[in-house]
Amino acid sequence: QVQLVESGGGLVQAGGSLRLSCVVSGSIVSSNAMTWYRQAPGKQREFVAIITSGGDTNYLDSVKGRFTISRDNAKNTVYLQMNSLKPEDTAVYLCFSQRSWGQGTQVTVSS
Repeated sequence: QVQLVESGGGLVQAGGSLRLSCVVSGSIVSSNAMTWYRQAPGKQREFVAIITSGGDTNYLDSVKGRFTISRDNAKNTVYLQMNSLKPEDTAVYLCFSQRSWGQGTQVTVSS
C-alpha cells in the first residue's frame, strides 16, 4: 500500500516561494514516476510536474522556469520548489504515484 503525505503549503505573497514535500511509504521514489497535480476551486485537477524513475522531468507550461521537481532518495521524498508564485498558482497541490494520491496541501498566493 503506497501512502503519500504532502506538506509545505501555506499563504504567500505574489513573487514569493514555497517548497512542497511528499513523503512516500510503501514504495521507492527512485523506482517510480512521481507527479504533482493541483486543483483550484471550481476547476479540474491539472498536471503540474513529473519526475520519472530515470530522473527526467516535465512541467506544465505555465510553471516552467518557476517550479522545480526533485527527489531525495535517502528520505524517500519528492519536492516541488515553487518560485515567483502568482495568484493563479493558488490551489490544493497533490502528490500522485502508482494510482495513489496524497491528501493534498493548500497553497494560497495573495496579490
